[in-house]
Formats: sequence, C-alpha cells, structure tokens
Amino acid sequence: MEKAGLTVDFKEKHELKYPEEFQVALDGNAALKAAFEALTPGRKRGYILHFSGAKQSSTRTSRIEKCVPANRPNSRHWCNIQASL
Repeated sequence: MEKAGLTVDFKEKHELKYPEEFQVALDGNAALKAAFEALTPGRKRGYILHFSGAKQSSTRTSRIEKCVPANRPNSRHWCNIQASL
C-alpha cells in the first residue's frame, strides 16, 4: 500500500452524526453543549453511539434524558447541570 502511494483517510472515525433529538437538546441549552464539548473525543463517541443505537425516537430521547442529570444534582454523569430537554 505504501509502495503504491496510497494513504488511509481516518476522517470517518472522527466524524460522528449527532441524533436529531440530541442536537435539539444541545441547541436549546448552552451549558449542556459546553459540558459535552469539554468531553474527550472517546467519551463523546461513546455517548453518541449509545444515543444513536436506539431505533425509535422515544428510546433515543429517553437515553438522552437519563444521561443528562436534570433531577439528580449529585449524579456522576458527564455533566452536572440543569438541562431542560
């Protein structure tokens, strides 16, 4: 492969498509967006894959609500902020 001068493009691994429900939550809450953007790329990828793994919109919304601790101030999840989804 190297002799042929070919290179591997790793962009696909780093480009994640956010589920629509999560993007709406991020757009509606600046603190939530800042907390999510502060995560490492691996943690972001893990959450996005977890949210995206659900087939139904209601399941994705439920997963997002469980990961955003709006009613659990001492939660150990990635953001400890008040989020309104």
